[in-house]
Amino acid sequence: MTDTKSGFTNISSVLARFGLEDKGGYITKEFQDYGYRLAVALDDMKHKSLYIKMAKSNDRNLLQEALSFVTDAHHAKSKARLFMWKVRELKNKKAAVQSKDAVVS
Repeated sequence: MTDTKSGFTNISSVLARFGLEDKGGYITKEFQDYGYRLAVALDDMKHKSLYIKMAKSNDRNLLQEALSFVTDAHHAKSKARLFMWKVRELKNKKAAVQSKDAVVS
């Protein structure tokens, strides 16, 4: 289906096929998008602002590792609770390693 004389399809025609919905809200920064995707992955849209704040203030590798742990755990009753537990565990482990390194130095 070509809409123009040059044989190319108009971008508006292409986008119309995807049926994008505007959910309301304004995601303008990358960390906001990542936090929103965390909320979706954890099936916890009620607390999406918490995940956005975590995405802004926490190490991305730590959050990604916790999310990977949750997605591998298929038996979890609450993905969100398991995620928060894993984040806390990883932070404690990182703090212990840093304090051990500080004592050695």
